[in-house]
Amino acid sequence: MNRMIGLMTLWCLTFLVSVPGFAQENAGDAQPDVRRGPGFGQGPRAGRGPEGGQGFGRGRGMRNGQRFGRGANGTEANRAAAEQHGHDDRHDSDHEVFQFLLQNHEAIQRTVKELASGVETLTESDDPKIAEAIQEHVEWMEYRIEETNPIRMRDPLFAEIFRHTDKIKMVHENTGKGVRVTETSDDAYVVKLIQAHAKAVSGFVERGFAEAMKNHPVPERSGDSDVHEMQSFEATTPVIAGVGKVVRLPSAVQQPKVGAKLLVDLTSGAEPGKINPGLERVAKYLNIYAGAGELPTEVQIAVVIHGGATLTVLNSDAYAAKFGTESNPNLELMHQLHEAGVDMYVCGQSLIASGAKPNEVVVFVDTAVSALTAVVNLQSDGFAYVPVSK
Repeated sequence: MNRMIGLMTLWCLTFLVSVPGFAQENAGDAQPDVRRGPGFGQGPRAGRGPEGGQGFGRGRGMRNGQRFGRGANGTEANRAAAEQHGHDDRHDSDHEVFQFLLQNHEAIQRTVKELASGVETLTESDDPKIAEAIQEHVEWMEYRIEETNPIRMRDPLFAEIFRHTDKIKMVHENTGKGVRVTETSDDAYVVKLIQAHAKAVSGFVERGFAEAMKNHPVPERSGDSDVHEMQSFEATTPVIAGVGKVVRLPSAVQQPKVGAKLLVDLTSGAEPGKINPGLERVAKYLNIYAGAGELPTEVQIAVVIHGGATLTVLNSDAYAAKFGTESNPNLELMHQLHEAGVDMYVCGQSLIASGAKPNEVVVFVDTAVSALTAVVNLQSDGFAYVPVSK
């Protein structure tokens, strides 16, 4: 018994001795933002916020230090990060400050003076809390420019600015009510970006959240044909001539992927003598993959035809006899789709139920046992299901 009591006492003493180290370690985890990063200082939560107490604060510490450094390969890492929607250790704090300023935009005064090489701006507020938030925001935006550490990358203008940070010089000076900023460049195109950015920020001050919800256009660069082409939105039909027009969007997200496989489930009919709009939709899909993205992309398309669209596949004689027309107006477009590599299947069950026969189907359309089996088989082969019912 005495031996057991002694062992328990020793264990308790050992635990108590270890508690301070445990508590200190977790205290660091509980307040990661107030640690010192190498060569920077108190973290972003060290100062007073707009509501008093712990808040925005200023300083260059970012938890365990700067995320995108200037060390070996740092510049390349920063530039690569600028191509993405970054979310670093400081992101949430910057977002909080920005939201606070938008909420209080009516209490902010701003003047902009355009220079030959950029802009000089003065942004102030009579409210000390707002003035401090302005200073906080500008200091961190200067840091992000210096380190190519991007933010607000969904906005085309801001994304373009962060692609040219190596050509931007930004200097700020705190005033009693806010901050004066001089932002310049030796590059004529970057000067346009700086001035466009200044106008966008003035829009934030004037209209608050209404302006922040907008995408801000990138100024055109002299001789930049790609920018001009993207902004002109000229419609083209690269595969099926004159049908299924698309516009090229080389910088948009969700670009067409190589090797995509589409299963188009076509059930919509059309008035006798008119082209089925579902076939025009298939032409548009082909054109999207061939000419709407950054690069032309191969795609496999299979069309399963049934329901109201079933008789679209009849040859000219059978179609004319069925509907009292001269011919089948769908055949030319269907032939173009076939020549472009589109596989077309008609539901045999629907065909018979509609009073037609497999031998009346146009030669480049195959008769399947049923739409059900065709859809199931194609999906098992990796085709993505795309319904077209209207």
